[in-house]
Amino acid sequence: MTARVGVVTFPGSLDDRDALRAVAAGGSEAVALWHADTDLSGVEAVVLPGGFSYGDYLRCGAIAAQSPIVRSIKAAAATGLPVLGICNGFQILMESHMLPGALMRNEKLHFICRDQTLEIANAGSAWTSDYTAGQVIRIPIKNIDGRYVADEDTLDELEANARVIAYYAGANPNGSARDIAGITNEAGNVVGIMPHPEHAIDPLTGTSADGLGFFTSILKRLVNA
Repeated sequence: MTARVGVVTFPGSLDDRDALRAVAAGGSEAVALWHADTDLSGVEAVVLPGGFSYGDYLRCGAIAAQSPIVRSIKAAAATGLPVLGICNGFQILMESHMLPGALMRNEKLHFICRDQTLEIANAGSAWTSDYTAGQVIRIPIKNIDGRYVADEDTLDELEANARVIAYYAGANPNGSARDIAGITNEAGNVVGIMPHPEHAIDPLTGTSADGLGFFTSILKRLVNA
């Protein structure tokens, strides 16, 4: 058995093709979705890819969050559709209020592009079940607006209820509050992460395959549902 996982393309997206390839590498059927459509084409999960999206000059993800496809995704996520937002996709998830907090300009105001070590904190979400809690992985990070922020009550709630998906291990690259690299919603079906697992699915690309677990996890979740 396999599963259909959609990847949305926004004007300005540059990691949508990488995400489609990662979905396929994880064993699912990759389905291209367009931002202006409302029909999810029968997919069983959705990836909002990294890169950029139109309107980022206003605030990253703010305009893309109003697109027709995101409205459809938000409604479906409320009933259990698994959604993964990577980098700009993470920003869109927060701008559409599917996840709490915001992603701000990096602490030192520099664009960051390098491999980053993460510690998986929650291996129970739809997108992380192929990892173990405490597992350390290494995947690329590339951003200038990657600093996760939220009020103290929200940060306390995220940590108390195991809603932090991953922490930055070692040095915090961008000043994110409490070293948070990714979070999930209460139900565990919506996940946002700043580093790029889709760029770490094959050692032949020059890095590890540590990111592949996000895409094998969703296949197992959908096939066993």
